[in-house]
Order: sequence, then structure tokens, then C-alpha cells
Amino acid sequence: MFSRELKQKIGKAILVLCVVIVGFFLFSIIFFILERGLKVISWEFLTAKPKSAMTAGGIMPAIVGTFYLIIGSIIICLPLGVMAAIYISEYARKGKMLVIVRMGINNLAGVPSVVFGLFGMAIFVKYFGFGISILSGSLTLGILALPLIISTSEEALRNVPISYREASLALGATQWQTISQIVLPHALPGIFTGLILAVGRVAGETAPILFTAAAFYVSRMPASIRDEVQALPFLIYALMSEGTHSEKQVPIAYGAALVLLVLVLGISLIAIILRLYLRKRRQQWTMK
Repeated sequence: MFSRELKQKIGKAILVLCVVIVGFFLFSIIFFILERGLKVISWEFLTAKPKSAMTAGGIMPAIVGTFYLIIGSIIICLPLGVMAAIYISEYARKGKMLVIVRMGINNLAGVPSVVFGLFGMAIFVKYFGFGISILSGSLTLGILALPLIISTSEEALRNVPISYREASLALGATQWQTISQIVLPHALPGIFTGLILAVGRVAGETAPILFTAAAFYVSRMPASIRDEVQALPFLIYALMSEGTHSEKQVPIAYGAALVLLVLVLGISLIAIILRLYLRKRRQQWTMK
């Protein structure tokens, strides 16, 4: 029989080993992208328009298009997801219907992204007539990220102590005043955590924008939300896929992958800073 201390040491060693394995793969991927992407990164590569069917020039339209799609999807999914989470957490009655709704949200989060792409093409591109555009792509990506935002926001709201709600209601505040002024501010750090995860998923999706927003070669900047755009995930896929593969396009694909990685990390860093700031404000408010 193993002693309790020995079991604890074995369990801790296994956990450390898992962390080392995950860290190894993570840094291997980052090193792989950096080693190949830095060779082509230059000011011209980042600011110029593509030339000669993406065998020369830069990727500026793809950077702008990716940024528009990320921001557009966040504008759509964040308010809808938070409002849905507030209703489920604070207003909905407990029962079978609520269980079914939560089960549907969880199942929707596991649906393959290509299904969302087909849905976006059928509804936004064709039925509503938005065409292949930033608007169609943002709506599709927003729906894709919606289950994740709802789940993380609901969890953040439920983690707010019930005593805060009871104290606010006892002082005469309405339920909405309690939610908007007490519960929601304390849940914002958790909501921003969900936002970070959503940005990471949205930025790397190829299938949804393949059907709704992206074009392989667009040498101009989008003038409106009804324009089709280049996007870094689809650009990388197209450059490395069979049929468009060439020696000149491979370095561009690695450079685009590095730019996409930096773009996602930059947006996530901003969200992390906001989350830490809000968490600090919440701690100061609690101490008072």
C-alpha cells in the first residue's frame, strides 16, 4: 500500500509532467511560426497590398479584414451573450425548460464550424441578401462565439455571492438595479475571460468565413460592411492548399500566420489588462 504522502508526490509529478508536455508543444508551435514567419516580415509586407496573385507584395488587406471580422463578431456576440446569460442566471425559472436551454447552448458550442458556415451562407448571404461580405461573416462568427460567451458569462454571474444580491434588495433596490449596479460589475472579469476565449476562436476560424466573407485575392481595402475581404486564416489556407501552392507563396503563408498570432495575442492582451483592472477595482470596492 502506498502511503498518502507518496500518492501526493506521484500525483503532483504527473501534473507537473502534463504542464511540461503542454508547454513543450505550445512553445514548439510558437518557435516554428516565428522561425519561418520572421524571414518575410517587413514594413512593406505589413503595409503593402498583394501583387501577382499573392506571390508578391503585402498582406495589409488581410490584416484589416481579419480585424473587421473580429470586431464585428464581438459587437454582435458580446451584448447578446451577456443579456442571455443575465436572463438565464437571474430571471429564468428553474425547471425542465431551463435544463433544455442550457443543454442546447452546450451542444451548440460543440457544433463544427463548417456547419455555422453553411448556416451563414444560407441565411445571411442568400436569404437576407447580404452577399459575401463583412456583415455576413461577422454575423456568422458572432453566432459561432455566442454559446461560449453565454456559458462563461452565466458562470461569472453565478459566482457573485448571493449575499450581494440580498443586501441590495434589502436596501430597496429593484432586481434590475441590483443586477446592473452590483452583480454585473463583479462578474465583468469573468465575462472578459470568456471574451478572450471567443476572440481566440473567432480569429482562427476558416470554414465560416470561407462561405460568408473571405476572398483569396482582394487588392483593395473594404469600403463598407457589404464588401468581401481578405482574411488571414483563409489566406493561409489558400496559400498552403493544393492548387495554389508555390515556393513564393509558402513564406507569405508563414508570415501571415505570425501576424495572425500577434493580432490575436494583442487583442487578448488588451482584454486581459481590462480584466485585471476591473478585478482590482472590484477588490478595492469590496474592501470599502
